[in-house]
Amino acid sequence: MTLAAALLLFGCDRGVDARRIAAADGAEWLTYGRTYDEQRFSPLKQIDRRTVAGLGVAWWAEFDTDRGQEATPLVADGVLYVTTAWSKVHAFDAAGGKRLWSYDPKVPGEAGFNARCDVVNRGVALWKGRLYLGTLDGRLIALDAKTGRPAWSVQTTDRAKPYTITGAPRVMKGKVLIGNGGAEYGVRGYVSAYDAQSGKLAWRFYTTPNPQGVADGAASDPILRERVQATWSDGAWKQSGGGGTVWDAITYDPKLDLVFVGVGNGNPWNHKIRSGGKGDNLFLSSILALRPDTGAYVWHYQTTPGESWDYTATQHIMVADLTIGGATRRVVMQAPKNGFFYVLDAATGKLVSAEKYVPVDWAQRIDPATGRPVEAPFARYQKGGVSTQLVGALGGHNWQPMAFSPKTGLVYIPAQHGRGYYADPQSFTFLPGAWNTGVLRRFDGPNTAPSLVRPAALLLAKGELIAWDPVAQRKRWSVAFPDQWTSGVLATDGGLVFHAADKRFAAYDAASGRPLWTYPTGVQAIAPASTYAIGGKQHVALMVGAGGAGGRNEARQKGRLLVFKLGGQVKPPAYPAAVTQPPLDLTQAAPSSGDGDRGGRLFATYCSACHGAGPYFPDLSRSPAILEPQGFQTIVLDGALKAGGMAGFRRFFDAAGAEDLRAYLLWQAKTGPGPAAPTAPTHAQ
Repeated sequence: MTLAAALLLFGCDRGVDARRIAAADGAEWLTYGRTYDEQRFSPLKQIDRRTVAGLGVAWWAEFDTDRGQEATPLVADGVLYVTTAWSKVHAFDAAGGKRLWSYDPKVPGEAGFNARCDVVNRGVALWKGRLYLGTLDGRLIALDAKTGRPAWSVQTTDRAKPYTITGAPRVMKGKVLIGNGGAEYGVRGYVSAYDAQSGKLAWRFYTTPNPQGVADGAASDPILRERVQATWSDGAWKQSGGGGTVWDAITYDPKLDLVFVGVGNGNPWNHKIRSGGKGDNLFLSSILALRPDTGAYVWHYQTTPGESWDYTATQHIMVADLTIGGATRRVVMQAPKNGFFYVLDAATGKLVSAEKYVPVDWAQRIDPATGRPVEAPFARYQKGGVSTQLVGALGGHNWQPMAFSPKTGLVYIPAQHGRGYYADPQSFTFLPGAWNTGVLRRFDGPNTAPSLVRPAALLLAKGELIAWDPVAQRKRWSVAFPDQWTSGVLATDGGLVFHAADKRFAAYDAASGRPLWTYPTGVQAIAPASTYAIGGKQHVALMVGAGGAGGRNEARQKGRLLVFKLGGQVKPPAYPAAVTQPPLDLTQAAPSSGDGDRGGRLFATYCSACHGAGPYFPDLSRSPAILEPQGFQTIVLDGALKAGGMAGFRRFFDAAGAEDLRAYLLWQAKTGPGPAAPTAPTHAQ
């Protein structure tokens, strides 16, 4: 019996540490991007261009959550670990799929209100016999990897503020790093490091200045004082905290002993409102390099100075060695929302190159001397102007991880095409706990005309899998999809790229983009796949389940985990048919005395991000709850359905406001939602 087999047989956990991650041969998937460089490339090649046609389902599992599924399955010591929506964790026998244990952190349903980009979770981290989970309500929990029993739990955020956690933790040098989300609601971003053994806070780095102008006693204090404070002027950020949340990308480079952190958008989005239209507002939309032991600042690069469009730089960051100009350069690569692909020197943050990877018109180019975008005149939508620009708030690339193959030298980007719609509001009042973009949002009511027209031709969007040459900064091949929202990417030494779109999981030739294999997933998959080997067989694992920020164009179905191998013969059952909400019988409705126009404005402010379009959330104009006022108020004001994520709104408006909202919804029910449904740019966290 081999040592590995004995360890599995007797349940002896060897423990995941830096040495084991560095020595990983592909049989296991030990950390979010497989290795610290986050390249999402596996050296496994049993499944290759020739054999992939024989891929089939080996085993599968279904979950009790019907929201977006975004996790990367981790595999260690024969056990597969995955998270689902609502921050739940499941452990399976990686060979046969037997469920070994599950853990539910029991996130309060009302916490879903602070996660309008869905109650998703991107996965866990493994370290020395423990598993680390960030929960939607801001906790970091250490679980025993064998049993799922909690070892410790810490609250990483202020529970009185609308923070969330949807990203996966990362562990390096005995410290667990975790960020948070919630910028639109009015929070101040930061990344924290906790001792993996005890859960004690080791350091914290804030990404925006303290609105009170005082020191935080944090690792960020020196650089905030020396360089950052002066880049912010007077404005609404002093109420909102400025945003800048670290809700996804955290990448460690053991060679340079640096951790690279992606920083998000400002709050409000509108730079004029946020900071008087003045200053770069560091460290919004930036890549930060920090020391993992202390959190000390090393360098930064800001992709979008004076960010005003929700152009986050939280997107996947990877480290690689590239041959550039005849010399080997250790670089950081990112395709952030703003549509430019960046290659930076990993040691210094100096710009190596940046080019458009999708159509972009908000900026002409990135100035190689300054590293700053050369903006188009219309981009800042000020003085009453409207900008319908490429790209929009969903970005040219969102959270879905890309992959890099050192064999082909190509980065595979799950890209997006779509326009953004931006305009100054007539006035702005900061509303704590509500969306505060500072951008005019469309409203139509019974007696008013649209305040922001969106021509149908500008609504066209699509997805694209792009094979990008990071040295030449050009596209080598691509595959287009009618749905803008697709999955993350996996690359393997079998010459394959795995990616899901349009309810199909596919393998492409990594060199040419030629499709080699497809499998119908039944519903959309947005998560990235991982791969591992057990019992001499390579497996590919994928979470399936629509949702997230942009994947709400289909009805909800229970999430699934599909695990494939060559010769797999398992046939998961078809998903049940989606149930469509029927129109209401309005003869049963109690007449409303509310102001429908005011109700429409309330809908645009508080409801539209979830209920504005698509079947993913209930169409409130078809909800029986609007037929009479008392029950409607119980739900909308008092939170009768908070366990399912529908929090009460009494802190935002009163009974008169609820009746105004009901009047608007009754008008919608009578006229039909049509193109007049209020909408807002959507943000992913």
